[in-house]
Amino acid sequence: MWSLLGQTTPPTGFLGARGSLMLDFVFLAMFGIVPLMGLSIYLVKYRRKYTVHKIMQISLGLTLAVAVAAFEIDMRLFTDWEKLAASSPYYIAGQWNTVWYSLLVHLCFAIPTTFLWIFVIVQAVRKIPAPPAPSDYSRQHIFWARLAAGGMTMTAITGWIFYYLAFVAS
Repeated sequence: MWSLLGQTTPPTGFLGARGSLMLDFVFLAMFGIVPLMGLSIYLVKYRRKYTVHKIMQISLGLTLAVAVAAFEIDMRLFTDWEKLAASSPYYIAGQWNTVWYSLLVHLCFAIPTTFLWIFVIVQAVRKIPAPPAPSDYSRQHIFWARLAAGGMTMTAITGWIFYYLAFVAS
């Protein structure tokens, strides 16, 4: 696709590895998303800042939705990540390898977590009163939200491992 735009290779990212601009952006963004998610959980659990928690979680959800959509468009239409990973010692073209296995593990967290976050946010908006406060739904929300937070953390960790194996290791 880049050749259609007059280029022979996709633009490189800004982290100095072999990742594309979007790969670098998502890699780095998760270093912000996970702590912000943790802060939001802390604020609601220990400070009872329900409205701040709601605003932060909806903002994180929307930010992630836009970032993931842009990332998927880039990966499907513009960036040949396998070409960028070709010089990794963990990547072997045309066969299963450590990079592919790490991607598979990452996707086992990323895909269900996407749907889980949507579920948690939609159900919270529907079932938690406005302004936000503890309710009959709180126990269920806490259960599903813990799973979603764990999934997001594992999505980030496995994404960082994939990024290292594919685009940093040499």
